[in-house]
Amino acid sequence: MTEQKRGVFGWLGLLCWRTLQLALLLLALVLILLLILRFVPPPTTAFMLQSPYPVKQQWIDIAQLPPHVPLALVASEDQRFPQHFGVDIDEIRNALERFDDGGGLRGASTITQQTAKNLLLWPGRSLLRKGLEAALALSLEVLWGKKRILEVYLNIAEFGPGIYGVEAASQYYFGKSASQLSRNQAARLAVLLPSPRRRDPNQLTPYLQQRVSWVEQQMRQLGAGYLKPVLD
Repeated sequence: MTEQKRGVFGWLGLLCWRTLQLALLLLALVLILLLILRFVPPPTTAFMLQSPYPVKQQWIDIAQLPPHVPLALVASEDQRFPQHFGVDIDEIRNALERFDDGGGLRGASTITQQTAKNLLLWPGRSLLRKGLEAALALSLEVLWGKKRILEVYLNIAEFGPGIYGVEAASQYYFGKSASQLSRNQAARLAVLLPSPRRRDPNQLTPYLQQRVSWVEQQMRQLGAGYLKPVLD
């Protein structure tokens, strides 16, 4: 009987050890991948691979963009982007409180978290995905830094059915490079999120027109140099 129990515990111990080894291996592979993508444009993303639409995407270096393009996305999506370290604790707390009260698990995602999600995870609002998203966001802050995170985000965020990145979006909607976008056009692209497949910057609803005005106001209040410490 004792030998049988030892055998069971032995198998359980081996299983736990193998699981830990696999987890550490996966962690190492993810970290290696993130280190590579610190310098190399991602050839694709998890969201692109899961897209039911043909993918349009063209990389553009952040240095080629006028400062108001990243500013529009920050003003619309994550105004504390230069200050936080990947996650916004207050927003996460509020989202969890809404979830406990019976609401859906939504909101709280910073630009860093959205970058991690789009790059490596899947759509959905489960606690598991949120936890992985937060852990990856912290890793991106350490391994990439703010400028690279913002650059990748601008190039992989979805701006329409299968349209990924500001360059592809600018070419599709306005017929020109994102390097030539006006402040208003940048704000119009920004309001496509978080529902890009149901919105068009050239056919804005009254609500989205008000949203564009709000984003432009926020851009003015933040100031043209708001992202300078990030982009330098």
